[in-house]
Amino acid sequence: MFSTPIRSVVHPVLVGLALAAALPAGAQPQAGPGLRSGEQVYRETCFACHESGVARAPRVGDRAAWAPLIAEGLPMLSGHAWVGLRAMPPKGGNPDLTLTEFARGVVFMANQSGAEWKDPDAATMRRVLKEAERRMDLFIREAEAAKRDLRRQREALHRAGGR
Repeated sequence: MFSTPIRSVVHPVLVGLALAAALPAGAQPQAGPGLRSGEQVYRETCFACHESGVARAPRVGDRAAWAPLIAEGLPMLSGHAWVGLRAMPPKGGNPDLTLTEFARGVVFMANQSGAEWKDPDAATMRRVLKEAERRMDLFIREAEAAKRDLRRQREALHRAGGR
């Protein structure tokens, strides 16, 4: 059911979501020293897959591949990708990325592929966070359903005389 072990998805993302949710309502999550630019994030993390198209990752600059993603909008695209999508692991495989840095990387790639987005402000980051939370809730519901199914199978096996 899952392309990555659920613990590798849930733990880092829940920590990141908890930290992002702790921002005061008027906070500027994109401000502050030490945060990477979108281009830095792309070069350090995204390049490995999005330059060559590994595992069907949309290649940066491929307007046709990015058009439907750009149409989703920054909040949905960043929020869903943050928690992991298809073959892409959470945070693009970089556990050190903040949600803001991740969104900046998405902006950079989208802009190289036909979008005209700006780095996300606080209001946009709240929408990104909301989408990430929705996506994570879906993963959690799916994981809980899989766990219930495993329990049923264990009980059925036990009743049939297996251990």
